[in-house]
Amino acid sequence: MSSILSTPSRKWIAASTLALVVAGGAVASNVIPIQPAHAQVSVPAVEASAGFADLVEAVSPAVVSVRVRGEVPQQQFTRRGPNFEFEFPDLPENHPLRRFFDQFEGPGGPFGEPGSPRPNRPRQFMQAVGSGFLISGDGYIVTNNHVVEGASEVTVLLNDDTELAVDVVGTDPRTDLAVLKVQEDRNDLPFVEFAEAEARVGDWVVAVGNPFGLGGTVTAGIVSASGRDIRVSAYDDFIQIDAAINRGNSGGPSFNLEGKVIGVNTAIYSPSGGNVGIAFAIPTSVVQDVIDQLIDNGAVTRGFLGVSLQDLNDDLAEGLGLANTNGALVTEPIEGAPAGEAGVQSGDVIVTVDGQAVRTSRELSRLISQRSPGTSVELGIIRDSAELDIAVTLDRLPEDEQAAPTPQAPIEEPEAGSSETSIGVIIGPNPDGDGVLVEDVVSDSVAAARGLGAGDIILEIDGETVNSVSSFNSAVDAVRDSGRTAVPLKVTRDGVVRFLGIPLEE
Repeated sequence: MSSILSTPSRKWIAASTLALVVAGGAVASNVIPIQPAHAQVSVPAVEASAGFADLVEAVSPAVVSVRVRGEVPQQQFTRRGPNFEFEFPDLPENHPLRRFFDQFEGPGGPFGEPGSPRPNRPRQFMQAVGSGFLISGDGYIVTNNHVVEGASEVTVLLNDDTELAVDVVGTDPRTDLAVLKVQEDRNDLPFVEFAEAEARVGDWVVAVGNPFGLGGTVTAGIVSASGRDIRVSAYDDFIQIDAAINRGNSGGPSFNLEGKVIGVNTAIYSPSGGNVGIAFAIPTSVVQDVIDQLIDNGAVTRGFLGVSLQDLNDDLAEGLGLANTNGALVTEPIEGAPAGEAGVQSGDVIVTVDGQAVRTSRELSRLISQRSPGTSVELGIIRDSAELDIAVTLDRLPEDEQAAPTPQAPIEEPEAGSSETSIGVIIGPNPDGDGVLVEDVVSDSVAAARGLGAGDIILEIDGETVNSVSSFNSAVDAVRDSGRTAVPLKVTRDGVVRFLGIPLEE
């Protein structure tokens, strides 16, 4: 320690120590005793942990390193210059970097034609590593889809350094899961089982995997949260853990203290790219359903309801006369889809599926995705403050759920007959069809604060169609007279329908 501290620091520490020794009596006389707690919580006795060594020794043979090899697409080539070397996937035509590189491409340019591989460019291959785990003695392995996506060759390395070739049985990009199968005819491989009960927040968790290609690595922590939605897909329902997870851990298992798998490690939150103690695992309740279908059919089929949805907020709940924000608000039934055919309407709030409560639109999507096509489900719906049940027979979820809408042209000039309304928007007739056109929004109005903007089309107010300034004002007045403090608007922007709740100013 003395070699690290500077000479003035050593003198200060020595002087401080001497002062404490000399003034020992004075220091003792000024110590304030710790006061006893008057509202101390009661904590059950916890036995000292013996560590995780026995657990790790038992489960490690079933955890594998996944090694992937594949050819890099010709469009994804290295851009080289005097002072740089970058890997870029296909960039959109209007991307700033695309325009930057295009000036160096073309006939005679150092990069050749834009968007095409360079002449005589040698084939390039990528290699990647991830993690996985055996779930049967005959060699079925679970990992992440993104670990094996685009692979032409996959092998796994066992804990004892045995390398085995595997086939990709099936993948499910929507949940980022994949199933592999050892090519050899085996029935003696070590495997692990899934936990029957869901992990609870605060439970111990042990993660085993292959971070940075280093091989079998063990980290431990607790379950930090459950039901996390990280906006990866419509079916997000992640367990959050604080065990150290890094690149290469993807597809590896997280175990409880019984050695049962509680989740598949999939993603991390990291501003730097390294572990910061926030990792996400797919829970076994999702994993088991997906891998069963992948093993049986090679693909996953999901139920399809056929509605566009959005979540409720306080303003919308108030405007619709709801007691809370639980439920999924139907913005539009998809034409020809099961929900619309069964009678589900725009503005309905779906609050249950087969008696199971629905809190958000993503929760509804997850519940429907867990049902098979052809299954009949009973939706509990609130419509115009009344409760009703609608039975819907689910269809099969198509690969492309919905094409992107065609953007509308921007509004250049206000239309004739415009008028400012009591909620801070200037509206006029919609020259393209139903509803009224929002020509402008007062900058400091509640409508602006809630996201209403120029160019939006207001189709309905509280379920009533509006096609003129007078019908708009009449509908707003009717909501105000009902005693509600917010007005629900059905709005379309760039072809996408949504609902907004706008508070009514006194």
